[in-house]
Parts: sequence; structure tokens; C-alpha cells
Amino acid sequence: MTKTDKTAEENAAEVEPAEENVDGGAAEEEAADSEAQEKTADEQPAQEEKEAEEAESADMKYLRLAADFQNYKKRTERERYERYTEGKKDFAEAILPILDNFDRALAQDAAAAEGERERLFVEGMELILKQFNDVLAMNGVNEIEALGEDFDPNVHHAVVMEPSDTYESQKVSDVLQKGYKIGDKVIRPSMVKVAE
Repeated sequence: MTKTDKTAEENAAEVEPAEENVDGGAAEEEAADSEAQEKTADEQPAQEEKEAEEAESADMKYLRLAADFQNYKKRTERERYERYTEGKKDFAEAILPILDNFDRALAQDAAAAEGERERLFVEGMELILKQFNDVLAMNGVNEIEALGEDFDPNVHHAVVMEPSDTYESQKVSDVLQKGYKIGDKVIRPSMVKVAE
């Protein structure tokens, strides 16, 4: 054997184990792949169960949130109704003493002297009117100043324009019906006459 033949045989011998190694590596890879597939097959139901649990959890969270929102709406509606009812109750309690005073004024003793009775009646009405205005003021309802003021279409409703010796042009010369507001919001504008 020549040196070249020896080298060729050695190379062939070296190549053959490498091929065996390659075949053995392929077998190992196939075994690893089948194990991975088995693991994936085992993990797949677990993954599906986990996803199903997460979806169910999201559904439950949504249902809880929807129920909480419905409870919130009911609670705020009930609280708003209670505040509204409480406001009406407070206003009625403030007005009732005025009603009592009207009853007292009308039930005055008829035996009082005619002139005295009229004077007492007028004084009583003035006190009731003052009491009524005080109750309105306590509740934020204020009269709109009009007489002698510049005409303002935002708070005054002009029904007549007439010449006036007392007031300048575009001034309110007479108030036919008082106007009222709460804060800056007009409840009813003043019905007025305006000087030409």
C-alpha cells in the first residue's frame, strides 16, 4: 500500500464514523421532535384550558363591571330623587309659617273697630310679604331691579314704550310685574314700561 492509499483508507474510515454520527444525530433530532410534539400535544389542552379560563375570567369581570355600573346608576338616581325631595321639603317648611300668617290675618276678630281692623290687616300683609321675600332670599331667589334702570332685554320684558318726563329714553319707567332670578339665571323677566 502506498502512502496515498493509506491516507484514502484513513479518510474513508474517518468519514464513515462521521456519517454514522450524522445518522445518529438525525435519529436524536427525530426523537426530540417527537418528544416536543408530544409535549405540545400535552400542552395544547392545558393551553386551551388556560385560554378558556382567561376568557371566562374576562366575562366575569365584564359582568361584575356591568352590575357595578347598574348599581351606581340606581344609587345616583335614588340620591338625586332624595335631594330633590329634601329640597322641596325644606322649601315647604319655609313657606308654611307664611301660610299660617295668612290664616291668622283672615281670621281676625270682626269685632275690632273698622278703621283699626283695616290698619292691622295692612300691617299684617306687609309683615307677611316681608317674611315671604326673606324666605325667597334665603333660597337664592332675588328680585330683578328694574325701575329707573337701563332697559336690558336679558332681564326685562318691555310691553309698552311711552313718553316720560321723569325718566330718560331707554330707562324703565314702570314695573308691571316683578322679575326674579336665582344667582345669574333669570326665572322670570320683569314686565316693564320703557321711556321713549
